[in-house]
Amino acid sequence: MRREPLMERPESLFDIRLDPRDRSAAPPPEPPAPSRKPTPRPKAKAEPDMRSAPAPRRGRSDPPPRPPRRGGGRVLFRLVKWGLILGVWALLALAGVIAYEASKLPPMQTLMIPKRPPTVTVQGANGKTIATRGDMGGVAVPIGELPPYLPKAFVAIEDQRFYSHFGLDPEGLARALVTNLTSRRLRQGGSTLTQQLAKNLFLTQERTASRKMQELVLALWLEHKFTKDQLLDLYLNRVYFGAGAYGVEAASQRYFGKSARQVTVAEAAMLAGLVNSPSRLAPTRNLKGAQARANLVLAAMRDQKMITADVASAAQARPAQLARAGMPDSSGYVADWVMDQLDSVLGDGELPGDVVVRTTIDPALQKAGEAALEDTLAKSGAKYGVGQGAVVVLDPDGGVKALIGGRSYADSQYNRAVTARRQPGSAFKPFIYLTAVEHGLTPESVRDDAPIQLKGWRPENSTREYRGPVTLTTALALSLNTVSVRLALEFGPKAVVQTAHRMGISSNLDPNPSIALGTSEVSVLELAGAYTPFANGGLGVMPHVIDSVIGPDGKPLYERNVTGMGRVVASEYVAMMNHMMTQTLAAGTARRADLPGWEAAGKTGTSQDYRDAWFVGYTAKYVTAVWLGNDDSSPTKKASGANLPVEVWSRVMKAAHQGVPVAELPGGLRSYGFGGNGYGQPGGTYLPPADLPDDRPAAVVGQMPPRPPQQEPPMTLDRWFAETFLGQGRR
Repeated sequence: MRREPLMERPESLFDIRLDPRDRSAAPPPEPPAPSRKPTPRPKAKAEPDMRSAPAPRRGRSDPPPRPPRRGGGRVLFRLVKWGLILGVWALLALAGVIAYEASKLPPMQTLMIPKRPPTVTVQGANGKTIATRGDMGGVAVPIGELPPYLPKAFVAIEDQRFYSHFGLDPEGLARALVTNLTSRRLRQGGSTLTQQLAKNLFLTQERTASRKMQELVLALWLEHKFTKDQLLDLYLNRVYFGAGAYGVEAASQRYFGKSARQVTVAEAAMLAGLVNSPSRLAPTRNLKGAQARANLVLAAMRDQKMITADVASAAQARPAQLARAGMPDSSGYVADWVMDQLDSVLGDGELPGDVVVRTTIDPALQKAGEAALEDTLAKSGAKYGVGQGAVVVLDPDGGVKALIGGRSYADSQYNRAVTARRQPGSAFKPFIYLTAVEHGLTPESVRDDAPIQLKGWRPENSTREYRGPVTLTTALALSLNTVSVRLALEFGPKAVVQTAHRMGISSNLDPNPSIALGTSEVSVLELAGAYTPFANGGLGVMPHVIDSVIGPDGKPLYERNVTGMGRVVASEYVAMMNHMMTQTLAAGTARRADLPGWEAAGKTGTSQDYRDAWFVGYTAKYVTAVWLGNDDSSPTKKASGANLPVEVWSRVMKAAHQGVPVAELPGGLRSYGFGGNGYGQPGGTYLPPADLPDDRPAAVVGQMPPRPPQQEPPMTLDRWFAETFLGQGRR
């Protein structure tokens, strides 16, 4: 008989044998051996049908069934217990994080001197402010000197429970949390005024958990250190209001042109509304948004009984308005240039605090130059196809008295007086003539005004007319191109470039024959500076605008004591050049210049295709350079140095010389010894009395000279008869 193997572990006596009845199609049992008798089995009373309802079997080692569970009290107890444990650990962790973030803060005593970005106040030579740059911080105004409704406006809109909380406002935080969760975006911050003060004074604007922890620590410290009024005082005098204004006084001056002590209820509400989003709501860029926010502030003040309903309604009916800027628009060009120059006079690095920069600018002359340029362009700009201009006025020491870098600073901050470089045309010729006289020529030296050709390049006079032998005085006054080229070739383009650089031109100049026609680009500022030695007797200057810089402690950080570049031209050559250039105004291309009673000299310039029109003229007191043209270098409608620039120059120089004692040029006509009677007086010229050309671009011919315009033959009796009766010559 086959036996089923007994597979059991002694420790469990687990039997895995199957009952024969559980087997399907089991073979019949073998007959018992004859020598053994089968063990009698007890007869079961009733065998259940295992096929229809098999009963689960349990091993010998199965545990007894568990008793039913008791109630959920034990589970609840465990939840409460573990909740308390986790809460304690969370508080300990929070305290540890706060302690760690507090340890990273600098010592509290070092935080007592709050910092803000420095302000650069730009003053004119008379000490009056003409512009501010950088972030503006006003003088701190004690809270007791402010109108009572001004601090109340901030409390009403920013922190209604300011006087009752301890630096943190749990109710406000909870309300902000609910609002942010329900709206699914960050709409409220829940920060108190004390927290905002901590952030604005001592921390960065980054939104991190670390910074928030430090803000909480500082807020608690501030509440412990100061009274509520002291905290509000600090807040009002340090918070940012947009447009570079820090503090309520700076903001009031910036937006309303008055002290914070004098603001109205409507203005106070606007200031209080700005701190929520100063960059977006700054009235200079979003006046409507600032006024709408001010209405919310007024409503909050009314609801909290800080002002009456009538006062709120009156303020809403007449919202705050911006004050008009009182300084000339062009002062922005000066201020920008001053900021560029600060590093060179103070050295690289951060400013030590608020500084005051005293400049050489004459505010009245700056305004006169701005008006002259704008009026001329408004009247004649469209006619001549001119859209932009620049004006620079220097004194004999190189101090910039006026600098107008464009038609409107509000429309374009690009400084055409300092940054732009354009072809000066004939305005460059004085450096060629100076080179000639320094090499032995005189104003009476004669050169031939006739066509000239150099390797296929033929520079011609603009009229293509030639005068033959002429003196240098006549050639310069009439801007004869052929004589200028002959002189440049005679003494060498390199010598001309060296002369220009010695006089003050800093731009790169190409030493080629075309230098005689002013083809290398220069700026208005450097050209004015290069003419200045003619006005001061031969001393080189470095155009400058900064006279002194005063630090936050009232002590000077910089005072200009540079005298210049020394003598760059001998006095006898200065006298010769002044003699020649006075004739440009007396009877030459700049004869339309109008400056009665003053001996003046200068030179016009017009670049190829009438793209640039120049006039640089000077007296013993001032040098003024004027440029007119278009930013894209497109040709104008025949704007030349002889028309619009001379007109602007005359207006500016008349304003500059108002009330100034008359002085003649160094070595001028009265002292030069050539017998002249002075600028503008009879007998003071050696030029032909008629057929004087205006300043025009040079007629330059390349490889293939253009066909010259046909000259109309003189009218004769035979020609008149042929054209009138026979039709000959008509087209």
